[in-house]
Amino acid sequence: MTKYLIHGGNSLHGTIHISGAKNAAVAIIPAALLVDGVCRIENVPQISDVTLILQILRELGADVRMINRTTIEVDCSHIRNRQVPYELARRIRASYYLVGALLSRFGWAEVPLPGGCDLGGRPVDQHIKGFVAMGADVEVRNGLIDARVPNGARLSGGQVYLDIVSVGATMNIMLAATLAKGLTVIENAAKEPHIVDLANFLNSMGADIRGAGTDVIKIHGVSRLRGGSYSIIPDQIEAGTYMAAVAAAGGDVLIQNVIPKHLDCITAKLVEMGVDVDELDDAVRLRRTGPMGRVNVKTMPYPGFPTDMQPQIAAALCIAQGTSVLTEGVWDNRYRYVDEFRRMGARIQVDGKVAVIEGVDHLTGAPVHACDLRAGAAMVIAGLAAQGVTEIDGIHHIERGYETIVEKLASVGADIRIVHMPGEEDQSQVG
Repeated sequence: MTKYLIHGGNSLHGTIHISGAKNAAVAIIPAALLVDGVCRIENVPQISDVTLILQILRELGADVRMINRTTIEVDCSHIRNRQVPYELARRIRASYYLVGALLSRFGWAEVPLPGGCDLGGRPVDQHIKGFVAMGADVEVRNGLIDARVPNGARLSGGQVYLDIVSVGATMNIMLAATLAKGLTVIENAAKEPHIVDLANFLNSMGADIRGAGTDVIKIHGVSRLRGGSYSIIPDQIEAGTYMAAVAAAGGDVLIQNVIPKHLDCITAKLVEMGVDVDELDDAVRLRRTGPMGRVNVKTMPYPGFPTDMQPQIAAALCIAQGTSVLTEGVWDNRYRYVDEFRRMGARIQVDGKVAVIEGVDHLTGAPVHACDLRAGAAMVIAGLAAQGVTEIDGIHHIERGYETIVEKLASVGADIRIVHMPGEEDQSQVG
């Protein structure tokens, strides 16, 4: 087993460069299935979720070439298989985007139900609602999503009102509608930056999508998409994670390759806590030397505070002065990390979707487990701020969404390294 070993107590100083957005990449790469020609995709993050989605495309018959560390070329002109391998799909949540893409291009898809982090309340019913509205017959059986258009026809445009604001359903319906006949309208659509990025990618290849970033998206179906080049946006959540790390550990760090507007909801809370944040054109600079104060945080769909940043801000609030209240407004099962924080001396009480955090003078290093991607990042932040040694297992969750996190933190003064425990099977690498 591979673990992270952190000797806490070092403040952070220097520069961190943010990678491409995970949540955009895992939708844009499957979107290449819709393109008749070669897609050149730049600013691709080197994370295990991307490795898996590329492996799935290869299994389907796509030609995938690595041009350099962050650039790939994908040619899906000769796809020979529409059945997604079970063993690969079950390890990644974003595998459901293959349903929308394959259904749009071929009128038929068979994709295993997705895996990824278990955060509760993440059914695919809204995705299915959209596919049905466009004329597909969808059946979930034996762990598979079987979606097909009767008589081998193309999908037809439809009206889709999402019962809840769902990022995944919004993007999946966009994929399905891109090559459908006629107009598709998604109402109560999610507005996250990676939804806009997917729309921009598809439009750059010849799609006709309007309204991305608002709650009504209109997609006029086109007959084909052509090849082209596109660069993925910077990762809002990776940037926010390092911002929370500077808040918790203290120091002075320049975080480069960001879109500051995407970080407004995170910046506002950190400033309220007493962290200095300077916004530049494509960077933010964070400084924290004095004590932090309490804040109340409620996670909400964008432009509200992201649910994917909730565990990380909680790590910083554990050592803030006063009592903070966290309210989870998106997922049902976001607080599984709380027992791990308690091992380190945090004082947290959870009642349903509300967590009350009483700030303590300091956290103490302990062996902890990364139970999901963002909780794992929060364990790293807590370890950086703690006194003593923190040992984190389950790091394959973290590597699903953070490129070279150990190297990036070590470059700004963190005492963090990867250790291989002898005699145990290494499960840290996925894909």
